[in-house]
Amino acid sequence: MRKVLIGAVAAFALSLPFAALASEAEIHIPKEDWSFYGVLGKFDKQQVQRGFQVYKEVCSACHSVQYLAFRNLADLGYSEAQVKTLAATYEVQDGPDEAGDMFKRKAKASDYFPKPFANDNAARASNGGALPPDLSLMTKAREGGPDYVYHLLLGYEDQPPAGVTLSPGMSYNKFFPGHQIAMAKQIQDGLLDFADGSPNDAPHIAKDVTAFLHWVAEPKLEARHDTGVRVILYTLLFTILAFLVKRHIWARLDK
Repeated sequence: MRKVLIGAVAAFALSLPFAALASEAEIHIPKEDWSFYGVLGKFDKQQVQRGFQVYKEVCSACHSVQYLAFRNLADLGYSEAQVKTLAATYEVQDGPDEAGDMFKRKAKASDYFPKPFANDNAARASNGGALPPDLSLMTKAREGGPDYVYHLLLGYEDQPPAGVTLSPGMSYNKFFPGHQIAMAKQIQDGLLDFADGSPNDAPHIAKDVTAFLHWVAEPKLEARHDTGVRVILYTLLFTILAFLVKRHIWARLDK
């Protein structure tokens, strides 16, 4: 019994340094105020459109959104003609043709956004060995969701803290697990201009593209919220009716 107790104490003592390291390595992601949060949350369509512009002009060179079809953009307020015109600026692979060969054609509204690279090996070769992840579900795949993506885009520091040595080709990011990230800083003040005159400083740009990515990951969010509200209202109504019926029935039985 004594040996068991000593062993347990020793194991606990040895675990303390590791617990301390885990605590030090824990990254706190600040909370942001998003229009789509809450039971009544909705997407700001203008913000998501600006975010799409950021994705198209900045992120799409390396990152795909393979679950997004061109026709889905109609939900953001783009007209059918605008969607068709945008799709036609892309090429997608199709086939086989009558000769059994694959071929390239202009994209249609029903097509999905093509990937920026032909395959994963090509993507790695163009990015120093790192594979840029697909962004379709990024805000749902990472702990912290949109808050994580937003702060990651702004979390770069020109110099790592004292005592930290970066591997070749890596950048320091205080919100990325391990703090070393293969993607260089992409978002900066004045990176692009918005047609509606919205601010184009780094925080606003990062927030817009994060909202767009969350819309890609949650395209039915508003419909779910609306359904949830209706269900709650119906449940409340039927509860009140059931209570009144119960009182009416028991009132007669008590006489």
